[in-house]
Amino acid sequence: MDSLKQGAPEKWRLIKAHGNAVGLPTEDDMGNSEVGHNALGAGRIFAQGAKLVDLALASGKIYDGEGFKYIKESFRSGTLHLIGLLSDGGVHSRLDQIQLLLKGSAEHGARRIRVHALTDGRDVLDGSSVGFMETLEKDLAKLREQGIDAQVASGGGRMYVTMDRYENDWDVVKRGWDAQVLGETPHKFRNPVEAVKKLRQEPNANDQYLPPFVIVDESGKPVGPIVDGDAVVTFNFRADRMVMLAKALEYKDFDKFDRVRFPKVRYAGMLQYDGELKLPSRYLVSPPEIDRTSGEYLAHNGRHTFACSETVKFGHVTFFWNGNRSGYFKQELEEYVEIPSDSGITFNVKPKMKALEIAEKARDAILSCKFDQVRVNLPNGDMVGHTGDLKATIEACKAADDAVKMILDTIEQVGGIYLVTADHGNAEDMVKRNKKGEPLLDKNGNIQILTSHTCQPVPIAIGGPGLALGVRFRKDLPTGGLANVAATFMNLHGFEAPSDYEPTLIEVVD
Repeated sequence: MDSLKQGAPEKWRLIKAHGNAVGLPTEDDMGNSEVGHNALGAGRIFAQGAKLVDLALASGKIYDGEGFKYIKESFRSGTLHLIGLLSDGGVHSRLDQIQLLLKGSAEHGARRIRVHALTDGRDVLDGSSVGFMETLEKDLAKLREQGIDAQVASGGGRMYVTMDRYENDWDVVKRGWDAQVLGETPHKFRNPVEAVKKLRQEPNANDQYLPPFVIVDESGKPVGPIVDGDAVVTFNFRADRMVMLAKALEYKDFDKFDRVRFPKVRYAGMLQYDGELKLPSRYLVSPPEIDRTSGEYLAHNGRHTFACSETVKFGHVTFFWNGNRSGYFKQELEEYVEIPSDSGITFNVKPKMKALEIAEKARDAILSCKFDQVRVNLPNGDMVGHTGDLKATIEACKAADDAVKMILDTIEQVGGIYLVTADHGNAEDMVKRNKKGEPLLDKNGNIQILTSHTCQPVPIAIGGPGLALGVRFRKDLPTGGLANVAATFMNLHGFEAPSDYEPTLIEVVD
């Protein structure tokens, strides 16, 4: 990667991958893989998850929509259950949105509310879960003062309870189901703040991997298992880590684990998490309608494409790249290859992940000369960076770097063109910093590890023997971002991008 910058500085630059550049509400909002790949594939900026929810909550339209009307049918005799990530990280959910949804649901008729709160420690500092839970408890206490029966019913750490993705480990979802639906876990508490504080002291426990717990009354009975006639809302706006639970809540013929009980509930997601599967079938906020993506454009212009990653990022180079759309545009022109990720382990245990296998698949696809575009995602820096393990992350970045070299060497062989970029910042900075940029220390004097994405720009580099002479990055687009990449690679394919795409990053000089 260093050689790309040093070898041809006019063919290397930084672009924005966070905030408004990827459709998020503010410049303080870090980017993520989903909105990043939406922007990369679509070539335009669409209002995304958090922003859509903000608009719906601010206007009150969320309560007029079909999704809310549907769950409201259960308010008279049933309980409203809210399941999701308790955090202000802004990647999967946001605390202020949860607070507004609680208040608004009560104002629109919910008399009995239960929150199933998942702790973060990944997009925010580890240990911050205690403060979030205290804030939630204060809000619920205010609702109780108004005569509304509002309580936390269960909880657990996001990486251990409920929030698995891409069907990597169904046991994660089952642990959540056992707590949220069955009210059965080894850990039972009267108070959720006490639960979080106590369970954080367990061996190897932190916010991300907090064991599941259930809140019980004075007689030891769970205060809020999900039962027939209830309403359920998964309040995360980001899709990937809610799809598996959505399947368990909606599918009658579900067979991934023994649900024991399959309650008849009215279920809605904050958004629809999978447009192709129509999952969930009801949702509170309509998703962005991302049409005319670059993938569709290339397919309709007869270009052959190949996409590959391992399980944890396969959906990003396919579903998210194609505008939250599953499947192919023209199957005879497209080939998608998924390499199974290692399951049941944290990624710092095997930091090389499947980088070599992805690179080999890309190499073979390039050498076959069947494809006009080969796109891959190497997840190492992101997934291992999230663990906070610096040594493992260095190894992960080296593995990704080796994979990039293999792909670029192959491009050299066939006379092709390369474009290298990233969907968001992450592993380039592993410590929490103050406004001066100095590392923050915890109460014991240790550096606070940063496990979240960053708001830093990402590199983009172009090159290869097939690149025409005189092609370089424009100097009149200093604020270019991920959405500018689609027009750029369309130019490299020999096309002019549609006029409403964000402008290309490149120009030709004589």
